[in-house]
Amino acid sequence: MTGLSRQNRPVIETWVTLRDFVVGDCQAVHAFASLSEACRYQAWGPNTEEQTRGFVQGAVDARLQSPRTRFAYAVCLGDDLIGIGEVKVRSWVHLQGEISYLVHPRVWGRGVGTTIGGELLSRGFGQLGLHRIYATCDPRNRGSSRVLGKLGMTYEGRHRHTALLRDGWRDSEVFSILDEEWGPGPS
Repeated sequence: MTGLSRQNRPVIETWVTLRDFVVGDCQAVHAFASLSEACRYQAWGPNTEEQTRGFVQGAVDARLQSPRTRFAYAVCLGDDLIGIGEVKVRSWVHLQGEISYLVHPRVWGRGVGTTIGGELLSRGFGQLGLHRIYATCDPRNRGSSRVLGKLGMTYEGRHRHTALLRDGWRDSEVFSILDEEWGPGPS
């Protein structure tokens, strides 16, 4: 079932699925990791094929680390890999984690980022037992800020000059949520 957003784009109401990466995902990931608009607000990219292979291989290899601190997922809509999502445990001692996500521009504005974020928070709090999860975004990335707000994350402030991008230093807006604030997910 789909509806229309303000931009007359269909809103995806079917939940996306998150699965572990396999080496064979390189081409599908590269389809968006190589696009300048997809990584505009990232400190990496646009990726070369070699860089994308390195990312996917790193995600596959992370499953073998002990203790594991990186949980990277391929995000699929049906059989179509349309994004990536990660939970990084920043401290097992203090039960702190960070989420991040990236989706193919062709699905922007359809609720996919919010769905991914909700699933990452569910895994971080439910499966990993984290107490606090945070996310950062470039202040110019209003779409990502909206997603983090929809997830119930609290805006904590801005850290200055946290990443060097192609167009200069980037500030980061910081959002967080605690386990007791997390409910069944975004509405």
